[in-house]
Amino acid sequence: MDKRKIEVFTAGCSICQPTVDMVKSMACAYCDVVVYNVTDPAQQEALTKAQAYGVSRLPSVAVNGKLLPCCQDIGVCETELRNAGVGQPL
Repeated sequence: MDKRKIEVFTAGCSICQPTVDMVKSMACAYCDVVVYNVTDPAQQEALTKAQAYGVSRLPSVAVNGKLLPCCQDIGVCETELRNAGVGQPL
């Protein structure tokens, strides 16, 4: 069975950590969570992916290749994560 791909973009800082924790706590067996630190030189693909998704603030979350609307305006919110299917079977 396929999994929902959840990509979390962070700066690897304490301000971003609560969002990482929230996404991980909401994730289920049908979720594949990947955390990207865009400031880590060892994660070069992180910055490339963030730019491709149009990430303009951190932290941000993309689900199945789409940046969540909340990440473009107010920041990550649990309601938007649930609306995107995080934590729910496919």
